[in-house]
Amino acid sequence: MITLSSLAVRPLATLVSRPRPVAVSARLADPATLPLLDPDAHPWPGREITAGGVTLHVREAPGADVEAVYVHGLSGSGTNWTDLSGLLAPRATGLAVDLPGFGFTRPPASPDYTPAGHTDALLRWLAGRGRPVHLLGNSLGGAIVLMVAARRPDLVRSLTLVSPAMPDFRPDPRRVSDPRLILSALPGPAGRRAREGLAAMTNRERIDSVVRLCFGDPSLAPEHRLAEAAAELDARSHQPWAYEAFDRTSKAMLRSWWRGESLWSVAARVRVPTLVVWGGRDRLVAPRLAARTTRAVGGRLLMLPGVGHVAQIEAPEAVAAGVAGLWDEVAAQGKMTGD
Repeated sequence: MITLSSLAVRPLATLVSRPRPVAVSARLADPATLPLLDPDAHPWPGREITAGGVTLHVREAPGADVEAVYVHGLSGSGTNWTDLSGLLAPRATGLAVDLPGFGFTRPPASPDYTPAGHTDALLRWLAGRGRPVHLLGNSLGGAIVLMVAARRPDLVRSLTLVSPAMPDFRPDPRRVSDPRLILSALPGPAGRRAREGLAAMTNRERIDSVVRLCFGDPSLAPEHRLAEAAAELDARSHQPWAYEAFDRTSKAMLRSWWRGESLWSVAARVRVPTLVVWGGRDRLVAPRLAARTTRAVGGRLLMLPGVGHVAQIEAPEAVAAGVAGLWDEVAAQGKMTGD
């Protein structure tokens, strides 16, 4: 089991100071009710599961009869949830999906890589399975599960948003993993040199640059997790759809911040129990948006000082305590109402 002393190096939760109304802080489960984190655990086995006419590659952490579905971010896959889904498996079997075109999920013949398209695919898959789940998403995945919960609350027992990709218009070059990504868009010699430099990078070098961007403290990234991520990139390099999926999804996500219904309006329609998790050192989506997001969904906030954009990887025990607290509360309310 984990102990509070083992987590003392980083406060589990803080109440964010903002003008009224303030975000409500998360209720944490007793750490003694969580299993011991296995730092050497391998990714959970994966297989294709078809439901609602949608086929997704899913990594399953077996556990309780209740199910939890985990949705990765833009550069991620189901392996982003290995540690957290294992910690929470005694409370819910974990299903970590790869979105269409990502991980090992093949895209359909005519893929829709917009946030709405990914949302439709996940929603059809969930509806086809025909049972409500605990729904968790990080970054782009957070935006997707937010839209699912707003549209079909009957499919969602609870919602957990880990640094969701809420609109953040800061023009900050530190928000990219490599400055050459910006230079590569330029014409002429400067752009050409940047593109050549990026093309020459090994997949391990790409993973290291992403970790430096996404972790509050990159030194905490376990070596075997870095090796696993690089091996997955090696495998995806042979997929003819991989680059297109990433490129079109990333551009469509940014466009969605300016066009169509705002995610803030979507968040205001959420009516399910919700936990918002945010790292205090998140460079991709500003931590100042954490309290606003929490108020918009009417949920609770778990703020993790020193943590970056992928809290479920960098601080899985702390995140697990917050998520388990939410799930326990939902289960207790269900018993009271007879659901």
